[in-house]
Formats: sequence, structure tokens, C-alpha cells
Amino acid sequence: MTVLTGLLSLSLALSACGGVPARTESATEEAVVTKSPFTADTPIADVMADPVFADYGRLLFPVQAAYYSGETLGELRLTYYRNIDPDMTVETVNSLHDRAAAGETVFYDIYTDAEKTADPAKENTGLFFFKGEEGAPFAVCNAGGAFAYVGAMHDSFPHALTLSRQGYHAFALIYRPGAQTACEDLARAVSFIFENAEELGISTDCYSVWGGSAGARMAAYLGSLGPAAFGGDDLPRPGTVVMQYTGHSEYNPGGEPPTYVCVGDSDNIASWRTMERRVQAIAAMGADTEFRCYPGLGHGFGLGTGTAAQGWIDSAIAFWQRQIEQSKMRSANYE
Repeated sequence: MTVLTGLLSLSLALSACGGVPARTESATEEAVVTKSPFTADTPIADVMADPVFADYGRLLFPVQAAYYSGETLGELRLTYYRNIDPDMTVETVNSLHDRAAAGETVFYDIYTDAEKTADPAKENTGLFFFKGEEGAPFAVCNAGGAFAYVGAMHDSFPHALTLSRQGYHAFALIYRPGAQTACEDLARAVSFIFENAEELGISTDCYSVWGGSAGARMAAYLGSLGPAAFGGDDLPRPGTVVMQYTGHSEYNPGGEPPTYVCVGDSDNIASWRTMERRVQAIAAMGADTEFRCYPGLGHGFGLGTGTAAQGWIDSAIAFWQRQIEQSKMRSANYE
């Protein structure tokens, strides 16, 4: 089934949710604070080539090099985005570096060597893992980039790092450009996580999918149709979908997962009115929704640091946690 067809024929899938334990201070977090090998003046090329990242360091930044510029971490610029936070860029790569140096696995391939040989584009995919607390549910964060490249350092790494520091497990997906292939990679990623959940120490209950711009379309499609619609395993749809700034308007008339949406009222790429109409439509079908529109903001505000949207991610996390708690209550009543 392609991305653009099949909404009307698919039935509503069920989502089950579980809880997240309280966040505690960890030794790995202390390492992030004390080591800090990279600074804003570190050349991007040095980060990619650092031995601790093995052969996946190149995936920290867009493989399609024409879509980013700047020689150092502090100078990084990504096409379509104007709100890159240099401090968060440095914090992200330091966190990944220190966790990898401490022996944690921070990157997972989602395709086998045979699959990558058959389709070389799959070489440029994978999951960066931001570990939370044992047994916590997980989120998959999907960056935008107009399906031409993956702007992870702005639109998914900061989100995943923030989620992990609140106790949730979070993955940032590096996917193939193109709407269909991107959704296939997301479905494969969710299937991989479910298959390896015990080893990863995560709960698969009430997982969430997040995305900005093109990444939000991916999250929405998976929420509407489920992983199997894009070649993944026959799994539940996500317990929550979190979307930032996208003009996506399609939905499953059979029902949608709980959905959180935020956008700026000055976005010339993704109209807030389009997003609001979709939220209203799925709310009318009974889905829990939350819509936030921030004054004076254009496209691609990311975490929104220093803007009217600052703190939006906390409200999105609270929305997800509410779904977790409500589902736990439903499960308890059923038992």
C-alpha cells in the first residue's frame, strides 16, 4: 500500500499502554556533564570521524551534504530551519559520545547486511538510541527535511535527548528520503524495537511517534494506518502521535490515536488552519487531542528555545503520559 492510498479501507487498530517509572540520576548522565569532548568550535568533520562512533558517525549529520553548511558545530545550518540551538547541538553529540564511550549501544541498524547490499540506500538508515529508565515506554522521533534529507540535529535528536532525561526511551530515526521509503523505514524501526524490546529494556505499551514537518507526516501516517501498512510487522498503532508544523490533512475515518499538535501562526509552509481542521476532525471521532498555535513563529522552531513555543515539549510529554495513565486505568478495570 502506498502512502497516498488506502485510508478508507483500513480498520481501526487497538493500542495498549503502560507506565513510566520515576526518573533517577544515573552515572551516564554524570558522565555527560563531566567529559564533554566537543565544543561549539569542534569541526563537524571531527565529530563524524570520532572513533567512538565507529562507522555511524556520518549519520549524525545529513548524508546529503548539500542540505547543511558550516564548518563547526556552532556554525551548523540546515536547509529549511532557522532555529538551530548550538548549545543543544553540542549537548547532543557529547551525550551520544559519552554513552558510547561508556559501553552503551547508541546506534542500531534496522536492516540486515543482505538487505543493505540489495538496496544500498538502506546503508543510510538506522536508530540512534537515547536510553531512559528500565521498563519505560518508548518514542520514535522523526526529523523533517522535505523528504530530501533528515534534519536530525534540529528536529529529532534534541527531542529524543529531552525525552530520555525524563525517563522515557527515545529513538531518533535516520531514514531514506521520499515519503514512501521514509514511512517504510519508520515501520521497520518500530518492528525492530518491538522484536528487541526485552534486550533494550523497554516497554512496548503505549509507544509514541513524534515528528516535525516531513517527519510529522511520517508519524501521522503510521498513526493512521499502523506499521503493517508500510511493510512492518502486524503491531498496534502508536498510543500517541506528536506532530509539529506540517500541512498533513489526511486521516483514518475509522479512528485515530490521541494526537498532540503544535505550529506557529506565521508558518508559510504548514498552515496552522490546516492542522487545526485535522485536529478538529479526529477529535470529532473521539480521539483525545491537543492543539497549540504560537504567535509570530514560522516553520521549524524545533524545541522552541527562546521563542513563544518554549516548553511545548513538556506539554506534549504530559499529553503522552496522560494517555499512558488512562490506558493503565482501562486495563485495570478490564482485569
